[in-house]
Amino acid sequence: MTRRSFFCLTLILCISFHLHLLSASQFEGFDAEDDDASDDSSDLHHSLPPPTITQSHSSLPDPQPSPDDSTSDLIPESDPEPQSDPSSTPFDFWDEDEFEGLPETIDSSPTAENATETADPETASTAQDATPPSKKKKKEKSYAIEIACVCFLMALGINYFVGKRENERLALAWAAKFASKDTIFHKNFSLLGVGDGVESPLLLKEALNVFKFYASGRRYCHGLLATMELKSRHDLISRVFNLVVPCKDEITFEVYMNEEAMDHVVFAMAKNKAAKTMQKEVKDLQRFAGIVSPPTGRKWVSEELSVISESKEVAGDMITDTVLDQVFGDKAMEKYGKNFMSMHISDQHPGKHKKMMLFKFSLPDAKHMDDIVRLVALIPYYIDLVGRYRLSTQARNKTETGRQKAAEEAYKELQNARQEALQKKKAERKKLIEEAEAKLSAEVIRKKEVKERARQVKKAMPKIKMSRGH
Repeated sequence: MTRRSFFCLTLILCISFHLHLLSASQFEGFDAEDDDASDDSSDLHHSLPPPTITQSHSSLPDPQPSPDDSTSDLIPESDPEPQSDPSSTPFDFWDEDEFEGLPETIDSSPTAENATETADPETASTAQDATPPSKKKKKEKSYAIEIACVCFLMALGINYFVGKRENERLALAWAAKFASKDTIFHKNFSLLGVGDGVESPLLLKEALNVFKFYASGRRYCHGLLATMELKSRHDLISRVFNLVVPCKDEITFEVYMNEEAMDHVVFAMAKNKAAKTMQKEVKDLQRFAGIVSPPTGRKWVSEELSVISESKEVAGDMITDTVLDQVFGDKAMEKYGKNFMSMHISDQHPGKHKKMMLFKFSLPDAKHMDDIVRLVALIPYYIDLVGRYRLSTQARNKTETGRQKAAEEAYKELQNARQEALQKKKAERKKLIEEAEAKLSAEVIRKKEVKERARQVKKAMPKIKMSRGH
């Protein structure tokens, strides 16, 4: 009995030892049995290529495996693959008996850095050329905006200097034609220019497109002021606008007549459309004058002109045969009057100077200043004509009656304006008082009412006169 139990115990120990050896051989590579086995495995990992997984046909190992047998099991039966960098192998500890039947899925593709380094330069250039067209368009658009802005600024600068030079050239051409030596203004006025000296400048430049000329020293008038208002050629936007809506260079002559030299005259002449506008908008023409119909039996102005006058007598005396032959006749108007715009002679002109003559012409270019010679010659002619002109008794009585009515109307308008100003001032004062009372307290208002009531009672009481008895 004792032998039988001893035999059974020995058999159990053998079986357990055999099972322990079996499990050690199956999980080899995960737990090292001793220091020699770990050293051998580390040497193998650095010297041998990574293992390939193949279906194992091995049977159970022997009960007492040797170290040589365990290391021989790690060597694969298939041919070894080319060596690679151990650092790139993702599986350093791999047991083909543990994972049987699984295919190898190790990615052997090169990294992104190696790929970019070993890439062909031709493929790199083609990749750069294959950039999306939308990005190229965006770059071109961004540069196009900057280029357009720079070009616009350059155009503004160039146009500024070119336009400024053109206006100066036009003004100097006019001054050389009419204000230099032995010209119309030099012969009719003793002092030309804006200064007192002989070498004073003829033109005064008020703006890039506004030039003024002054002349004095002639009978019947204080002086003459010519204002040239040219196109804004220095402004690019104005220049483009003038291409769409054409406008002209204009010159206006203002002649300030002496008080004693000019009689009661209200007269104007302009193109048909402009004459109607003047008659409605100009104050003295609206009050004293009207459009005069052409008389019968005598020469008259061209059909494209209209005459506005206080009476037919004044209109007939202002439009002489000389003027009709020189400028305002049917034949002369086509050739010499195309630059004429308007003229206005009045002793009731609104403003500081009541007795004035206004002439307005359009300026030709610098090479065709001869076209307005006859128009400019009208100015000294009308200075002498109006200075010597005297109305008849009948016409004078009529004009004086009209001016008296106009003076009465002006006085009434002035009185009404004063009354309106006084009423407005009272209303404002009353409003201020009401606002001040609204800010007062209730006690102050009560005291003020009591005081006002006492004043009213005292005012209503009868007055008693005290007399002293003797």
